[in-house]
Amino acid sequence: MNARFQDQVIWITGASSGIGRAVAVLLGGEGAHLILSGRRVDALEETAAAAPGTHMVLPFEATDYDRLDDITAKAFGWHGRIDMLFNNAGVSQRSTCLETDMAVYRQLMEIDVFAPIALTKAVLPKMVEAGSGHIAVVSSVAGKFGAPKRTGYCAAKHALQGFFDALRSEVTHLGLGVSLITPGFVNTAIARNALTGSGAAQGHDDADIASGMPVDTAAGIIVDGLAKRQDEIPVARGRELEALWLKRLWPSMLTRKLAKMGAAAANG
Repeated sequence: MNARFQDQVIWITGASSGIGRAVAVLLGGEGAHLILSGRRVDALEETAAAAPGTHMVLPFEATDYDRLDDITAKAFGWHGRIDMLFNNAGVSQRSTCLETDMAVYRQLMEIDVFAPIALTKAVLPKMVEAGSGHIAVVSSVAGKFGAPKRTGYCAAKHALQGFFDALRSEVTHLGLGVSLITPGFVNTAIARNALTGSGAAQGHDDADIASGMPVDTAAGIIVDGLAKRQDEIPVARGRELEALWLKRLWPSMLTRKLAKMGAAAANG
């Protein structure tokens, strides 16, 4: 059995399901001590039961900024340190710009951008003081290019890319690592929970998500990348992996492909 994370204290947000839960199971199997956070205590306890090793269930709402000092103190109080913060909590979107309320855009930015920034800032000083630590954040291929019905989600993920790339430039010389994870289509509940233009959940899967990469496969790629402290960990295949290369090498072709997707979505 691998033990690349033996005795590391790793704080995972969005640990109730999906990528967060799958990563927790793998990290626990490699000897990590896990702090599991999310909104639903029952789901976090299910993750703790599925993951090997020791756990601290620490539920909180990601945007409840007034509680962050207390929550962070509890996290550090468990073992006296945090070796890795795995920022995973987030929400997606399924609505065009024309039909999306401004309140939905603000909600997306609060959950997907300001919440992980706030938690990172709460954890960062003690990591800097220790001269070691690893900050990981789940972004998306949507942080690399724009896709139809995801204007707010793409904006949020682009913001994450910029912030955490810049943070890496500030803390590498202090002994800290920063990893950005860019999944494509992974078979999770992200589409069912995605916000529509009114702010309601979409309530059903997308075909691309339903046929996406198995979450356990995605988690394996992520954990391997974290073990290597990769700056960026792509978790994509097929069309989304092709899109990442096109964005870099042939952006005009990608623009045309995305425009066709937008037209098809409008007509469908």
